[in-house]
Amino acid sequence: MATSLVSIDTQHDDMIHDSQFDYYAKRLATCSSDRTVKIFDVAGERFHNSATLTGHEGPVWQISWAHPKFGTLLASCSYDGSVIIHKEGPQNAWAVVYEHKFHDSSVNSISWAPHEYGLLLACASSDGRVSILEYKGEDWICQFFVNDMLGCNAVSWAPSDAMGGVNTDGTIVKRVVTGSCDNVTRVWRHGHLGGGLGEEGAGWQEESMKGLGHTDWVRDVAWAPNTAMPYNMIASCSEDRGVFIWKQSEVDGVWGSTLMRTFEAPVWRVSWSVTGSVLAVSTGDHNVSLWKQSVDETWIQISAVEDS
Repeated sequence: MATSLVSIDTQHDDMIHDSQFDYYAKRLATCSSDRTVKIFDVAGERFHNSATLTGHEGPVWQISWAHPKFGTLLASCSYDGSVIIHKEGPQNAWAVVYEHKFHDSSVNSISWAPHEYGLLLACASSDGRVSILEYKGEDWICQFFVNDMLGCNAVSWAPSDAMGGVNTDGTIVKRVVTGSCDNVTRVWRHGHLGGGLGEEGAGWQEESMKGLGHTDWVRDVAWAPNTAMPYNMIASCSEDRGVFIWKQSEVDGVWGSTLMRTFEAPVWRVSWSVTGSVLAVSTGDHNVSLWKQSVDETWIQISAVEDS
C-alpha cells in the first residue's frame, strides 16, 4: 500500500535538527541551526506556521512537548548550553516561562517524564551531566547526576508502568536511559540514597548493563512503551552504524543486549510507536525504516522512506 508523503516548507534558514508532533498531533514543532523553533498548526495535509520562537544563541538541537495536562508547554535545548521552556497563552501568544542555564556545554537532548511523575524534564549535556528539572511549589528545582566524562548525547524516560517501576513499599521508581560519547548506554534509577535537590547524585544510581555494546558514540536512546510485555526494552543507536536492543527480564535484573542490525550509514535517531511494537530508525544516508519484532524475536523491516 502506498504511503502519502507531505513536504513542508518550514522557512528555516539552516539545517533542521528535530521535529515533534504534540500529544494530539495537531501541532508540529521544528528546530534548526538558525536558532529558532517554529510551530505549525496541522489540519489534514495543511501546515500553517503560526509562531516562531526565539531566545537561543546557538543551534537548537531538540524540542519536546509536555503532556497537555500541564498546558501547552514546549521545551527546547541548544548548543548555547541552555534549555528554554515556552508556554502558549491566549491568542497564540508564546512566552518563555523558564530558562535553564545550568550546563557548561551544549545541551544535546531533552525528555519530559511520564505525566504520572509530575512536570519533570531531563536534560543531557556535553559536560557529562544530566540535570532533572522539576516544577514544584511555583518554582523550578534542579537536581543532577554525572553520567560520564566525555559528554552525554541522549536521554529517555522509562514509562510509568515499566516493569520494576514501583517498589515493594509502593513508592515510585523513576528511571532514565542515556547514550554517551564514551560509547556506553546507561540506565539510571532514582532511589532513596540521600542527596538533596541540587546536589550531585541526588539519589540516582546506575543499573547493571552487560553484553555487547557500541564501538562509537551513542547518538540516541529510546525506552519502549510498556504494553503488557514481560520485560523492559530499550533501543540505542550509534555512529558505528548499529542498533542494539536492550532487555531486562526481571525486576532489578541485569540488562542484556542484542544487535538488531548494522546499517549502511551512522544511525542518528530511534523512536518507538505508541504501542512499542514498531521501531523507526533514521540513518545518515537520509533514510528512515520501520522495524517490527517477530514471534521468534528477530526484527523484520516493514516499511522504508527514502530521500527523494
